[in-house]
Amino acid sequence: MKLKNPRSQSDLSIKKNYHVLEVGPGNYPHKRSNVLVERFIDINYHRSGDLKVLGNQTLIEADGHALPFKEKEFDYVICSHVLEHVDDPAKFLAEQFRVAPRGYLETPSIIGEYLMPKESHKWVLQEIDNKIVMYEKDKINFHTSPDLGYIFLNYLPKNSIGFKIMDITHANLTRVNYEWENEIEVLINPDSDYYKQFFTQPLNEKLCKILYPEKKLSTELLDAGKAFGSVILSVINSRLLKQ
Repeated sequence: MKLKNPRSQSDLSIKKNYHVLEVGPGNYPHKRSNVLVERFIDINYHRSGDLKVLGNQTLIEADGHALPFKEKEFDYVICSHVLEHVDDPAKFLAEQFRVAPRGYLETPSIIGEYLMPKESHKWVLQEIDNKIVMYEKDKINFHTSPDLGYIFLNYLPKNSIGFKIMDITHANLTRVNYEWENEIEVLINPDSDYYKQFFTQPLNEKLCKILYPEKKLSTELLDAGKAFGSVILSVINSRLLKQ
């Protein structure tokens, strides 16, 4: 069951007493994670930098397709930018549903994959009608060029307040950000013209309204105001830390 689309990873529903697992943390582990599971300890092919472990965290070398934990050993599981890499998504996700009753999934969206493509990404994903839909790139002839990743991952987040506000108010534009409880419906390579059109055709107004439903003006203004306040606060804190 879907709980919500968090604005960011600081917006996750993790209580103070939760025992948290993170699968595939790479070089950006969540500060709230207690246990990290990483399959590739010494290889950076699937990540953008060296593996990182914070002081309060335990690292275990294991495959996410076969987690070495008991059923419901954790209260929450985080899996950020890993699902697009895996060999067997159904088995990989089943393991997360087995070891925790709730969790958070994040991957690039269709737009994110076009703008910031990675050779190591086997799958392209999108949330459609509250379901996670994913296709193997090779099966739908999904190609990307050029790679604009530096602009959207590095330059604009560092230099543009406007971009930061947009990224908060439209967090699901370049990412699938999906908090769940129990299990969720994931469609893998569905043989359906309805789902395929989102991945293989230009996004017209009808498809955009399905992916990104229109909001009331009052909601848009409230969200923009909250995002602006959050960004300004983060900028001030960042400047203070540098002093």
